[in-house]
Amino acid sequence: MFNNNFVTAFVAAAGMGKRMNMGINKQFLSIDDKPILAHTIKKIEKSKYIDFLILIVKKSDMRYVYDIIEKHKININYKIVYGGKERQDSIYNGLLKMPEKTDIILTHDGARPFVSVDKIDEAIENVLDTGAAVLANPVKDTIKVSTDGKLVDYTPNRDRLWQVQTPQVFKKDILMKAYDQAYSEGYYGTDDCSLVEKTGIKVKLIYNSYDNIKITTREDLSIANILVKKVNT
Repeated sequence: MFNNNFVTAFVAAAGMGKRMNMGINKQFLSIDDKPILAHTIKKIEKSKYIDFLILIVKKSDMRYVYDIIEKHKININYKIVYGGKERQDSIYNGLLKMPEKTDIILTHDGARPFVSVDKIDEAIENVLDTGAAVLANPVKDTIKVSTDGKLVDYTPNRDRLWQVQTPQVFKKDILMKAYDQAYSEGYYGTDDCSLVEKTGIKVKLIYNSYDNIKITTREDLSIANILVKKVNT
């Protein structure tokens, strides 16, 4: 319990894994002989602030989920929720079924197993400043904007660009308002922060390691098998 606030973590693991193209949801692929999702859940479990876990998965993937629960022992109070059509729909399904006493919400990608427990806790600690906080890195590459995907329109100032990751942490009332507004106005965001930003709330950036990759492609999986040796040594 964080300053008498009840913290509920949402782990989104209901994606299709189309870019991985390996015939299985990427979260259930293994690195270091353990499913990616199991690595991620274990990080959530170790947080000193998180009280409850909402695990969001596809109904068709439940056999993999039960296997993780049996073999890797989820050592936190949890609830399993089925995902929706888009990530936003999946998180919303979880919001509707979270404990009523929730005060702070943390959302995290199931395919980000390398987030450090210290950074999870730091993000939670910083949510009280503005009501919203996110782990992020300054962008290293020069970014080009192209409307048609063929020609460059312009180059934004790299010094102002940040690569946003998860976890993303919010006061419950702020995130619920953001989701209600998004659905009432009919728009979808690529992450939870983008929904919150549309309500006028400023999101606090928490500098994080570049190791916190999201495993999306086969190339990412190769990098993950190198990173797992780094974090375990």
